[in-house]
Amino acid sequence: MKNILYEGYLGPRLPREVQLKRVQRVIQEELTPLQREALIAYYFQEKTMSQIAAERGVNKSTVCRTLHRAEQKLRRFLRY
Repeated sequence: MKNILYEGYLGPRLPREVQLKRVQRVIQEELTPLQREALIAYYFQEKTMSQIAAERGVNKSTVCRTLHRAEQKLRRFLRY
């Protein structure tokens, strides 16, 4: 069988429980409070960017930028 390389694949996957604990740790310890609040509101509370922006009194683009930076930080810390 031909060996197929997957982009970003670094070996066997960790168990789901370990993955969840790593994500929780990064969210709590590495994100800024604003990034954490935006990420939780958007992904876990399923609010729209417009709703988050209205609650904070900022522009929708600010929320988008904050989420983008939080996602980048999550990817960077979870890569290792």
